[in-house]
Parts: sequence; C-alpha cells; structure tokens
Amino acid sequence: MKTDLKEIEGAFKIMLKRLDPSIKIRVDNEKTFEAAGTIPAMQGKQKVDGYYFASVMPKPKDVRLYFFPIYTHTDAFSDVSDELRKCLKGKSCFHVKKLSPELESEFNSMIKKGAELYKKEGLI
Repeated sequence: MKTDLKEIEGAFKIMLKRLDPSIKIRVDNEKTFEAAGTIPAMQGKQKVDGYYFASVMPKPKDVRLYFFPIYTHTDAFSDVSDELRKCLKGKSCFHVKKLSPELESEFNSMIKKGAELYKKEGLI
C-alpha cells in the first residue's frame, strides 16, 4: 500500500503519461500536473487546443486527482467500487491519502476508460 504522497502523485502521473500520444501534458511542475487532448475542440463556448482530461495536484494531506471524464460521462463510471467512490469529493475530484494495489488498479482502469470514451467522441 502506498502511503507516501509523492509516491501516490507519481503513480497518477505515470497512469496519465501512459496515454501518450492521445494525451499531452500541458503543465508539469511541483504544484500541478495537467493532461489534455491533442485535438482542437470546443470546451464550453470556447475553442481550446486540447480538451481538458485530468490534473494531479499534491496537497499537504492528500493527492488530488481531478478527472473530467467522470463529470462529463457520469453514467459510464456508475460501477466504480465503494472504496474508489469514498475518495470522490464533489463531481470530479478524488482525494487520495492511501493507495492500495486494488485501488491503484481501479484508478488505472478508470483513466483508460475515460481516454477510450474521449477518443470515441473525437475529443482526444
């Protein structure tokens, strides 16, 4: 089980980097790691150079994973485990203090599923 916040942050970054080349990393610094699509798209009323996908933000007591597909495609993620759902605060933000191998695997599957949904719709 991962309890070190830097290790948890690193695990999320690896999950997102594996989506390359569909995903590009927009920001990668000590406060924020942001991943977005590579295809210009409309996001709301404005055209962006790549549709927002996810961010990883370390905080003093946890690591935050902002995962936009769970907001835009809520029904597709209705089957997530209770353990993963407990980490969800709000509509798209996961607060993670501990990362068990099972939870890490589920986050990885969820991120891959989000990428597949966005690819199918031409967003990434």
